[in-house]
Amino acid sequence: MQRRTFLAAAGAAGVTALAGCSNSSSSGTPDNKTYDYETMTVDGSNAQVPLAPIDDVYQWFQEGSAKFADARGQRQYDASHIEGAVLSTAPDGVANDPVAEWEKSQRIVTYCGCPHHLSSMRAASLIDNGYTDVVAIDEGFFEWRDRGYPLQGAEVDVKPPSYTIRGQTDASLAGKNAWARHEASGQREAGPIADDGSFELALHFFDVTESSPIVVETPEYRIVRPLGELADTVVTNVEK
Repeated sequence: MQRRTFLAAAGAAGVTALAGCSNSSSSGTPDNKTYDYETMTVDGSNAQVPLAPIDDVYQWFQEGSAKFADARGQRQYDASHIEGAVLSTAPDGVANDPVAEWEKSQRIVTYCGCPHHLSSMRAASLIDNGYTDVVAIDEGFFEWRDRGYPLQGAEVDVKPPSYTIRGQTDASLAGKNAWARHEASGQREAGPIADDGSFELALHFFDVTESSPIVVETPEYRIVRPLGELADTVVTNVEK
């Protein structure tokens, strides 16, 4: 997954659009909306996913001009999600995904907690499937929560603990994804592998403690260790 600055084209080369929506496009389907935002690219997709600032997203929320898709897992969604959002997990959604009923021109905002790895995967998949106005929240779900913006769920007042898992894999895998999973609850997180093979996974999982077993997986290896151990070291392929 790579991040770069994307300036929306507006007619001739060298002319940039104001922040917000533009009717022209410099990549992808000709009808795709473009934004004056940074973008993410996702392994396996050519889509450029705009990273929308939360201030813009909140304005769309207030106007009712966007629909929201939560790219996390069922457990996190049930606990707390943006008011009105549907569950549409990364990368390809859920069975009977509500997003499938939305118009391809509908403005769709995806989000996750990491702050934008899972959400950019889901957004890229939607763009690849013909949706023409898709963005991911740049700052992520927890910035929305911390600002006191509208939420729904069974545990909206609960903020899960935050852990960071750092690891190392083969540098040839740069651009691929590393994953962390709590298999008992189905919660998962992803992060891009950097040019030197390093990766970082920011976990916001409910129902986990430092003794909870967490799976860390890269295209090179898969290990299972207690969360506390993983957070205290640099994960490598020691169990290959």
